[in-house]
Amino acid sequence: MSTTNPATHPPDDPPTDPSAAAAGAAAAADDDGRALRRMQFGWYINDWANAAFSATVLTVFLGPYLTEVAKNAADANGDVHPLGLSIRAGSYFPYTVSFSVLISVAVMLLTGTVADRTGRHKELMCGFAFVGSIATMGMFLLDGDRYLLGGGLLVVANIAYAVSVALSYAYLPGLASPDERDAVSSKGWAYGYAGGGLLLIANLALFQGHEALGLSSGTAVRICLASAGLWWALFTVVPLLRLPSRAGVTPARAAALAADKADVADKADAARAAEPAAGSLRELGRTLKAMRKHPLTLLYLAAFLCYNDGIQTVVSQASLYGSEELGMEQTSLVTAVLLVQVVAIGGALLLGRIAQRYGAKRTILGSLVGWVVTLALGYFMPAHQPAWFYALACMIGLVLGGSQALSRSLFSHLIPPGREAEYFSLYKVSDRGTSWMGPLVFGLAYELTGSYRSAIISLLVFFVIGFAVLVKVPLRRAIEAVGNPVPERL
Repeated sequence: MSTTNPATHPPDDPPTDPSAAAAGAAAAADDDGRALRRMQFGWYINDWANAAFSATVLTVFLGPYLTEVAKNAADANGDVHPLGLSIRAGSYFPYTVSFSVLISVAVMLLTGTVADRTGRHKELMCGFAFVGSIATMGMFLLDGDRYLLGGGLLVVANIAYAVSVALSYAYLPGLASPDERDAVSSKGWAYGYAGGGLLLIANLALFQGHEALGLSSGTAVRICLASAGLWWALFTVVPLLRLPSRAGVTPARAAALAADKADVADKADAARAAEPAAGSLRELGRTLKAMRKHPLTLLYLAAFLCYNDGIQTVVSQASLYGSEELGMEQTSLVTAVLLVQVVAIGGALLLGRIAQRYGAKRTILGSLVGWVVTLALGYFMPAHQPAWFYALACMIGLVLGGSQALSRSLFSHLIPPGREAEYFSLYKVSDRGTSWMGPLVFGLAYELTGSYRSAIISLLVFFVIGFAVLVKVPLRRAIEAVGNPVPERL
């Protein structure tokens, strides 16, 4: 009778318990779900953090205040002379915004390429956020006739803001499935408006009570400006702790990368990352050439750049229009922008729900019609009537958040995998605080006519052209062309 040596012939593996395997799979799914929610929360808080700069600095306080500082430095003709140029003091702020954006285009494209090559999206995103927050806190020093200092700080802060937000957008494909991106993007915008609105409430209380605190109005404004930089820096710590270094990856993939379990493709990425910086420039050139292979993506981008430049110009110049043309006091301006922030929270969530039923494209087109109506009402609005100005603010808030959130999620479907930061850098050329065509047209219109009403109505062309181009974009074919899954409803 033969025997079996257990040392050389181990017993067969016990049969797999189906219930244990299912339990293990469920536990793994729960872990992935918790990791995903952790990443999403970090991403939402990033919007919460940087919205303070957009709302408090760009939208409310800096435009009127920097214009007043420029007027203090103006000559007898009302002109200032930055870099030897002669421009009206009233045009200094929109011109400076345009100038900062023109520079940020190159910085965003190069940084996006470096981020995609190295996988250091988070480090670059938070690094630029901290630079922007420091420049914003430096605006406390802006007083008297220091318009050049104000312009310089605005340029640095706006460039840093643009790059940081462009890199944050690159995370969206890894944070939600194609059918969930509209909702996740809308929730991110809602967090942003909530954060910006909360700081505005505090700043409004400070500004209204500045006399009781023994502060001049100018000092109160400078404190409000600096508070936005401090808010931005403090809350940027949350995404720094919760987001993975590489954008556009699922939680499981992020964990594998963090544990140095990358596959061959990631090793190739690391090899490219070790190349000199000139390699990033070559990669950027190849990316720009490769974009021509996706003309439908570029067509959507052209539509967005057009209509959103109009949106951002309305937002960034609203306080200037309200103070100079409509005669609104600073308190009324802050209250109106606070209304925009509050209403925009509901607007973003509402338009997100509408998109689930009718599709993102139709919802965006409807919001553009709403923008045209809002702009026309703003042109005919009587001066020195805060109630009408508040009504206009509510109309802006209703269409603002949703149109931007849905545009962002829709564009995420049109990006070739692995190129998120580079493509979103182009997208960010016309996003919160980074539009340049609109402020340029706005400033030129005022320069030629001396009327902010003419300047505000000149922005209609951006919405009309953007609407016409977006109508012609075949989204389903565009998404298939870049190799991404097509959502059930567009």
